Amino acid sequence: MKIKDVMTKDVVTVEPASSLKEVATLLVERRISGLPVVDADGTVLGVISEADILFKECGEQGPQGVLAWLLEPDGPDKLEATSVRQAMTVPARTIGQERPVAEAAKRMLEEGVNRFPVVNDDGALVGIVTRADLVRAFVRSDQAIADEIREDVVLKTLWIAPEALDISVHDGRVRLGGSVETKSDAELIEAFTRRVPGTVSVENDLTWLEENGRRH
Repeated sequence: MKIKDVMTKDVVTVEPASSLKEVATLLVERRISGLPVVDADGTVLGVISEADILFKECGEQGPQGVLAWLLEPDGPDKLEATSVRQAMTVPARTIGQERPVAEAAKRMLEEGVNRFPVVNDDGALVGIVTRADLVRAFVRSDQAIADEIREDVVLKTLWIAPEALDISVHDGRVRLGGSVETKSDAELIEAFTRRVPGTVSVENDLTWLEENGRRH
């Protein structure tokens, strides 16, 4: 499953010249926590979030001096910000629409973010993906999980005939059976299967042909 399969395509955006009051109003009305900032060509310049607004709201009550610089290097500028251009977080952390869902989940955890603007090959905004989108992607039918393993993992990624394998899924628990040519094939199928959204666990019962011609 790719980002384009789970992202929200109807994205609310703001321009660098927009006021912070406009942003706050949009966040409240749309019940969202952040917005991509784009130029006239749709290129993502940054992201403005609740955290950026709250930093402004803290005012002089926030951490000062060296401590403030360590916690937020752009803090002094953000305290004086009146526009999105001054308060937004840059550079924008984006992700390509053709990237796998597992990559977005990994990056969100590692980078501590809740959303990624999604861009095409030209860098133009085409959607946004959030943690909530990824959680919804995890709630899939067993049939959808099995189909993705057969089509995307086994056939399109590893070029192995799905008919040679016995793939079953129950409550997200995957069992892999059947025969492949090498131990490496068996290990790769398991590794890629674990990345399929909705997979809870993988039982690998695949066999392969050893050097002596016997099946393992």
